[in-house]
Amino acid sequence: MRATLDRLISIGGLILAILLLVAGGLLTWAHFFVTNEVHDQLAAQKITMPTDKTGLADLPADDKAALEPYAGQQMTTGAQAQAYADHYIAVHLSKVADGKTYSEVSNAYIAQCSDPAAAQTPDCQAMAGQKQTLFQGETLRGLLLYGYAFATIGTIAGYAAIAAFIGAIILLVLALLGFRHYRRTRSQELHSVT
Repeated sequence: MRATLDRLISIGGLILAILLLVAGGLLTWAHFFVTNEVHDQLAAQKITMPTDKTGLADLPADDKAALEPYAGQQMTTGAQAQAYADHYIAVHLSKVADGKTYSEVSNAYIAQCSDPAAAQTPDCQAMAGQKQTLFQGETLRGLLLYGYAFATIGTIAGYAAIAAFIGAIILLVLALLGFRHYRRTRSQELHSVT
């Protein structure tokens, strides 16, 4: 009875180890796919991170500190995209319409400038420019943060792959030890019967 139990547990461990190896392989593929895709899409945009000569020096201290490690580099990683979106674009957008978002400016524009005659006034023209700038800036910021989110998912997939492979190795070792114990127990059972 003990030998049969050892064998069943060892087979179960072996099946789990195989499943973890398959999962680890898929997670590894996901990690490299996401990482390469984020890199290629960001590199295609040809965004250069700001330097002191291109606006870094004018930022608030916290934002400058967040961007300094990447100064002058081409944006190719999720971490760079997040820093640029949150500490460069967001800072500049906050100055466009006294901290108002695109949605707030757009709603105000619709309320105040729907009449064609009103739309030609300097206030409505200024608001239209703010609306366009905020729309473009918030769109770019959102896209960069999507890149950061996908890069984070790729990183997590990489760590999960490592954990799956470690788990598979542990289960393989335990399964092999279980089969060895099964052989010993089975041999002892056969000798005690004879």
